[in-house]
This record gives sequence, structure tokens and C-alpha cells, in this order.
Amino acid sequence: MPPRTLYDALATLPDPRSRHGRVHPLPAVLGLVALALLMGRKSLSGIARFGRQHGTPLAHALGFRRGQTPTTSTLSRTLRRFDAQQLEGALSRWIEGRIDPAAFEHLALDGKTLRGSREGEVPGLHLVAAFAPAVAAVLAQVRVDSRTNEHKAALELLGILPLTGKVVTGDAMFCQRDLAKQVIEAGGDYVLVAKNNQPALVIDIEGGFAFATAARSIAAATSP
Repeated sequence: MPPRTLYDALATLPDPRSRHGRVHPLPAVLGLVALALLMGRKSLSGIARFGRQHGTPLAHALGFRRGQTPTTSTLSRTLRRFDAQQLEGALSRWIEGRIDPAAFEHLALDGKTLRGSREGEVPGLHLVAAFAPAVAAVLAQVRVDSRTNEHKAALELLGILPLTGKVVTGDAMFCQRDLAKQVIEAGGDYVLVAKNNQPALVIDIEGGFAFATAARSIAAATSP
């Protein structure tokens, strides 16, 4: 059964910490992070400060046993140990449990660099996401590894999503033969932008439209 609340979803994650020295329950820590992010806190220090500002009542509501929320360093040590794919999977299951698959037909593929993830010469974290506009929800997203590209990441992403009866859209980056084949074999359809990265396909499309236009002109000229 899919988790009913975001807190339930976060509570399904395995604890990556050692059994020794655990002070704060993991669901409480993740609940604090999620709540602080929703309230606009963007940094670990901001999240820790948010917990201190709301004090014992918030700590008890989230499940902290000692009535105290974690410090910045504790948050950093805990979050660094997480498996990003496990977290993404838990969030995806939570979203799937809250959305009727029949409520949307359109899935939009898009690649974005995560804001604030760039640090000096280190490039930012790049993600490919599947967004359902009808329900305003990101159903799943995967990281674009430095050794691959958005196209390959999109193939991985589509492999974990139900595509039967869905229409997948994407820009020219996703206009690839294997991606289109994967969508069709999964029972979906696609609308992809064709640009200069597929010159032969663009020529075929232009030729097809030109033929249709000429046929309509001839029919109009000869019609009784």
C-alpha cells in the first residue's frame, strides 16, 4: 500500500546511520527538513534555525524524543549518508498513492540544473524529470550523470513510469529513435520536437507537409 502522507513515505527509508550514537529519530529529522523546505528555508543552517525558532512544540509534533531539533552539523552528517535513489523512490511512491493515473494523459520530459547546487568550479546537479501538468506533479526524476546525457537519463526514467495511454512530450534533446521506441512499446504515444540534431527527419517532415499542402491546392483547384 502506498504511504498516505509525506511523513509516512519518509519513514519507510532505511536509516543509513550507525546504531551507536543515534539521538534523533530519522523520520523526525526528515520531517523537519521537509517542513522547513516548504517554509522557504534553503540551507542546512536555515533548517536548523527553523527548528530552534519553533522550539519544543514543533519538536514533539515531529517525533523528537528530547524536545530538541538537530544542529546544522547533525543534519549535514545525516543527509550526506542518504541514497538519493531510495529517497526519490519513496517520494515517487507517495505521489503515485495520491494521484489517480486516469487523471492525466500528458507526461512532459524536461531537464534542469538544480538551483543552488553549483559550487565554485563544480557544476550543478542536473536532473531529468517527468512532469504531469494536469495534476501539477513531478512523478519521478533521475540524475544526469557526468558520463551520460539527458537522453540516456530519460530512457532510465521512462523505464520506471507507467506509459500506457499516456502522451510523452519533450524538446529536441529527447527526439531519439530508441526513446520513441520505448514509449510505443510501453503502450504510449509521443510528441517530440525535431531540430537540427535530426536533419534527415526534419527534411522528411518538411517534405510530408509540403506534399500535403500541394495536394490540398490541387484538390481546391480541380474540385467541382
